[in-house]
Amino acid sequence: MTEKVLHPSAGVKMEHFQAALDPRKQELLEARFLGAKMSAGSQIQMAPQTTVNTGQPLHNQDSNMSTGSSHSDKEVDALTPEKSAAMRGSTVAPGTALVPPSGATPTIAMPERKRKRKGEEGVGGGGGGGGKQRHNSSDKNIREYFSKHPSSSPVRHAGAKSPSPQGANYPMYPPSPSSLLPSGADFLRSASQQRPHTTVKQVQTELTCQRIQELETQASSDLELRNNKIEELTRTNEELKHQVQAQSKVIEQHKSHINKCIDVVKKLLNEKSTIEKKEARQRCMQNRLRLGQFVTQRVGATFQENWTDGYAFQELTRRQEEITAEKEEIDRQKKLLFKKRPVNNEGGGGRGKRSSSAAPSTPQPSPLHNGTDAPTFLKPDPLPSMTYQEYYEADEILKLRQSALKKEDADLQLEMEKLERERNLHIRELKRIHNEDQSRFSQHPVLSERYLLLMLLGKGGFSEVHKAFDLREQRYTACKVHQLNKDWKEDKKANYIKHALREYNIHKALDHPRIVKLYDVFEIDGNSFCTVLEYCNGHDLDFYLKQHKTIPEREARSIVMQVVSALKYLNEIKPPVIHYDLKPGNILLTEGNVCGEIKITDFGLSKVMDEENYNPDHGMDLTSQGAGTYWYLPPECFVVGKNPPKISSKVDVWSVGVIFYQCLYGKKPFGHNQSQATILEENTILKATEVQFANKPTVSNEAKSFIRACLAYRKEERIDVFGLARHEYLQPPMPKSRGAGGGGGAGAGGSGGGGAAAGAFSSNMFGAGSSS
Repeated sequence: MTEKVLHPSAGVKMEHFQAALDPRKQELLEARFLGAKMSAGSQIQMAPQTTVNTGQPLHNQDSNMSTGSSHSDKEVDALTPEKSAAMRGSTVAPGTALVPPSGATPTIAMPERKRKRKGEEGVGGGGGGGGKQRHNSSDKNIREYFSKHPSSSPVRHAGAKSPSPQGANYPMYPPSPSSLLPSGADFLRSASQQRPHTTVKQVQTELTCQRIQELETQASSDLELRNNKIEELTRTNEELKHQVQAQSKVIEQHKSHINKCIDVVKKLLNEKSTIEKKEARQRCMQNRLRLGQFVTQRVGATFQENWTDGYAFQELTRRQEEITAEKEEIDRQKKLLFKKRPVNNEGGGGRGKRSSSAAPSTPQPSPLHNGTDAPTFLKPDPLPSMTYQEYYEADEILKLRQSALKKEDADLQLEMEKLERERNLHIRELKRIHNEDQSRFSQHPVLSERYLLLMLLGKGGFSEVHKAFDLREQRYTACKVHQLNKDWKEDKKANYIKHALREYNIHKALDHPRIVKLYDVFEIDGNSFCTVLEYCNGHDLDFYLKQHKTIPEREARSIVMQVVSALKYLNEIKPPVIHYDLKPGNILLTEGNVCGEIKITDFGLSKVMDEENYNPDHGMDLTSQGAGTYWYLPPECFVVGKNPPKISSKVDVWSVGVIFYQCLYGKKPFGHNQSQATILEENTILKATEVQFANKPTVSNEAKSFIRACLAYRKEERIDVFGLARHEYLQPPMPKSRGAGGGGGAGAGGSGGGGAAAGAFSSNMFGAGSSS
């Protein structure tokens, strides 16, 4: 095995400056580093060197003194006899470089000793392989330095032998002064000293090349893996793109289908709403004749709309007048019959006989006269007397006729009440239709690209409530459109919007089955916005009370239980909320009757009991004194002073008591027929120290106790919401425990008076059995 002989500095620096060479010199350097290797300790075979005319020797590029290294770092090409003879006989002109023959190793001139060290620096520092150098003044051939050292390399060609150890001289090469270049022994000694470095360098180079090959192989494999991964990801991406495109097409198809369905739903809802509007107007036209209508009449210089009853009320009124006339006739006949009543009554069976034949004759007194024998004025003949039987028959007939008229009058009264309820609905429907025709949302618009308005439900001072259909959620909703007056100033508009947003912020966080849900709020234009609420198909409790006057205690108790459940939720959340405007008009009947569920609405005047404004000991300041419905507010809301009154959730407790009283008795407990202005003027609520109960209708003592607890005058003595929820009147009936000595005398089936009576009866029965 041959080894490369590398100079340490040349081997390092040649790698840095290899890129700066021209292609041919770069090939030579690559051949030098990657060529055939020399064996360790072998002599370098030198080719015959040609000389110039001036006697200065030319150094071969592969010699020890070649540019870039003080020793040869490349194995000298083997010399054939032809090449040797050609090289010996070739000469060049002075000052010109020697061009080697074809196939021979090119050589360059060797500098002298001093220039040699400088040349080594220059070559090692980056000037190595720089091409031609100037000829030295030395005439000694480079082979002369190896004359005293034995050769260990084998003879490769017959025409070229290695120098002998005896130092044989070659006469064809003139000697040069020994002072210019070191001797062969010094050169070999220095080469042997540098040989360990060369060996280490060679090992490092081989390891580096192997490592480079491994890295290249690994890089190639990594690149291939990365390319495969990229191709795989590209294919996956393409597949996903195709899937996304397919899904997009499906989604577009679904969207198109949904849009078509929505269009059909809108069309059907519009048709249904239009049909309902026509039917409502037809019913109104029919009811106008039957129930009545508003007639515009002139009163002085103004016109007023006055109500005129229809033919149904006129017939009932006429029939009531006839009944009244018949009653008067019966009363007159009864008076006449009473005059014919027989004077002498016989007991037993002789009541039907005439008494003239059986009665004894008695002397008749003589008539009195005014001083004359013939009286001028005679007493009219008495009415023909009736037997008692005849009188009884006539009297019984009149009583039966009177009873029938009384029953008919009661029926007419019930019919009149029914007609009045229908008339109230009719009047309400007339007003609704009139407001609907005047509304700008009467042509079924779609608000916020979502809510299709169908019909007007009602109109207030500054708002309209429309029945709508949510096209996105596919459900009916109630859209409350708040319309601001265009003539309002900006501060008033801002204040109204502030209160509306405040109501929205309070209401949107509430989630309870007894509270109407608030779905959405959005702006319509610069002067109107809309709040979307849960739709309840039915009327409010106030309208029901106007129709039916009273509610049975059991149904009224159910309504109060649901209201108290909602109030308990409002006081359990953080921060708690005071409704402050609890009244029958804000209690919705979902089924339209008192037998179903109820929901509380309208949180426009609600108060939030946050930590900043609410003190558990004293309450919070009433900043909106004067607002609300006065019949349902407690006395502390009407206190006037320097500081605003303090309120708490007990305001709602008072309202519950008033509502329950009104449901049971058909009237408000305080200020029933008074207006709100009269209540303020007369301090009606401030004087309401105690509630009074009427005799009719009959109400249980437990219900009265519950109402008294709610309507306590001083708020400190009034029960709170949590105590109201725990009140025994609202608790479910507990099953009675079995008796100790009996076998189930007090069963769990009976509640109330009937259950107690059954228990008492069973206990008495078992007690009697045991005593006997």
